[in-house]
Amino acid sequence: MNIPSDLKYTKDHEWIRVNGDEGIVGITEFAQKELGDIVFVEVETLDETLEEGETFGTIEAVKTVSDLFMPVSGTVAEYNELLADTPELINKDPYGEGWIVKVKLSNPAQLNDLLDAEGYAALIEG
Repeated sequence: MNIPSDLKYTKDHEWIRVNGDEGIVGITEFAQKELGDIVFVEVETLDETLEEGETFGTIEAVKTVSDLFMPVSGTVAEYNELLADTPELINKDPYGEGWIVKVKLSNPAQLNDLLDAEGYAALIEG
């Protein structure tokens, strides 16, 4: 299982890659495998400021719909428009082209509360 060491992870299987005061958010390889074939992603929170743990969108797979949760507080600055036509990018490249939103961080200290790669690996290996 691919768990990049340069990312931070939530217990809800989102990841965040931080660059300055911006973060790129997606779901983990583990999450996309659990969901199966992803057919639709909905993000209606563009330009909204959300708190850590709040729902920023939903992801629909063939068998289920799951909420997407903010790993940290911030403003949803951008949605990956490629997912509108090709949501399966999340299955093919969850840590690259399959990113979901970009977030302007409002409290970077919250990153310290997230899991590192080792902590996330321990979580999913249970």
